[in-house]
Parts: sequence; C-alpha cells; structure tokens
Amino acid sequence: MPELPEVEALRDFLTEHLAGREVVRVLPVAISVLKTYAPPLTALEGRRVAAVRRHGKFLDVEMAGGPHLVTHLARAGWLHWKDSLPSGLPKPGKGPLALRVALENGAGFDLTEAGTQKRLAVYVVTDPGQVPGVARLGPDPLADDFDEARFAALLAGERRQLKGALRDQSLIAGVGNAYSDEILHAARMSPFRLAASLTGEETARLYAALRDTLTGAVERSRGIAAGRLKAEKKSGLRVHGRTGEPCPVCGDTVREVSFSDSSLQYCPTCQTGGKPLADRRLSRLLK
Repeated sequence: MPELPEVEALRDFLTEHLAGREVVRVLPVAISVLKTYAPPLTALEGRRVAAVRRHGKFLDVEMAGGPHLVTHLARAGWLHWKDSLPSGLPKPGKGPLALRVALENGAGFDLTEAGTQKRLAVYVVTDPGQVPGVARLGPDPLADDFDEARFAALLAGERRQLKGALRDQSLIAGVGNAYSDEILHAARMSPFRLAASLTGEETARLYAALRDTLTGAVERSRGIAAGRLKAEKKSGLRVHGRTGEPCPVCGDTVREVSFSDSSLQYCPTCQTGGKPLADRRLSRLLK
C-alpha cells in the first residue's frame, strides 16, 4: 500500500505535470471506484488544475474554481502517468484500469488496481473534508507543528500496542503497515509494547524515529518517476518484507508475525530483547 512518503512523492510529481493543465476528459472504467455522485465527474472537465495536495494517504487534485478529485490508492492501487494516452476508449472489465484522466496536451494518468479486493476509492467533492477518510485524519507527522510534545500528548493514555497506534489514521495520518515496522525498528521497540507505557526518553526516541524514517523515505522518493516509486520504497526498507534476511543493524534474522490479512516484520535482537514474538493473532512475547 502506498503510504505517506510515496503519496508525497506522487504529489510532487503531479504538481510538476498537472498544475495549470486543463482536464478534458475523465473516464470511469470501473464504476465501483467512484464513491460520490455529486458533483459528477464531468464537473472536472474543462477546468485547469490549481494544485495537488496530500491528506495522509489521500491524493487531492484541486481544480481552479471547481471541485476536488480525491483518491485513496488502498492496498493494490496505483497511478500511472502517460506522456501520451492511448487513443480510443478503454473497455470496462478489461484489466486493472479503473479511471483515466486526460489533459489537453494528450498526456494524463490512469488509476489501476490489481487483485480481486477492490478498495481503490475516488471522490469528487467541493471540499476534501467531505471525504470521510480525510475528515477523520489525525495530524500529519511531517507538519511543522507536529513536535515531540504533541506526539507525547497523542500517546498519553493510549492503551493500544505501538504497532496499532502508529497505523491508526485518526491518531497520526499517513503511516501504514510498512513504515510502522520501519519506525519501530529504528526506535528499537517491540510492536506489541503498550503506547501508554513509554517513558519520556522512549517517547522522544520513537518521535525521532518517526520523523527520521518518514523524512528519509520522502527524500529518497523525491524526483523519482511515478512508475518507479514502488521499487524505491522496497529498496529502502530495512525489516518490512524482509523475513528471513539478516537485520542490517545487528545481523540477527528478521522475523514475522502473520495476521489474517497482513503481517509485520521485526528484529528480535534490536526490538524485543532477543525474544521471538508468537506468530499468532493477538500475539504476545513468549514467556
């Protein structure tokens, strides 16, 4: 799933390629991705792009004097830029294509979604706050006003485990499964540590890991073409998706805990005092 760094890189890329351009056609190929009906998709056509913004993991293409096209790429969605769009109309039901946006200069982008779990979401709204997922977002962890004191206040009294707290979009916007693993590895903390149990020093360490991990990922992704962002994300991960490989910090074997629809990766030496986590739902440290 694209997370804050990749969506921020897409925002940069689209700002360069879309700003000031006129949208001439919006073609819904998979109707299921469209989550709103008023304003209609046609309200985007004939308008120029004023800005491209990011809200957590949501992309927001703002039209001059008009509505916003807000997209959440979900787990298997992606944006593909094309300097020259194919001629002719795409056929519904043929492949992963979900939505096509065409510009006056012949360029544009496709939104696609692989697999059978169709979660890609597209909204056309007059205000991005009308999108339920955007309305419930917590603070952006890279915002200038997101300091250590604000982070500590969010965790105070939080009885969930750190892994779940970091992924909660209403608590902190933009962090998903992959970067929560990376943040906790950098902070040398167990994913199952209770958030409210952190000392002041540990909170400071986690805050630094959060900011450094996300900032570093954004910088690695900056300037990279949209089609290469997935590969860049994977290459920069130290533990997530690297089960069985040596930890780049200590050399211990990266281990995994599997859940019904996801998994996490961690280093026992760096994060859990050398103790493996039980690989079952509602895992706890082995006694």
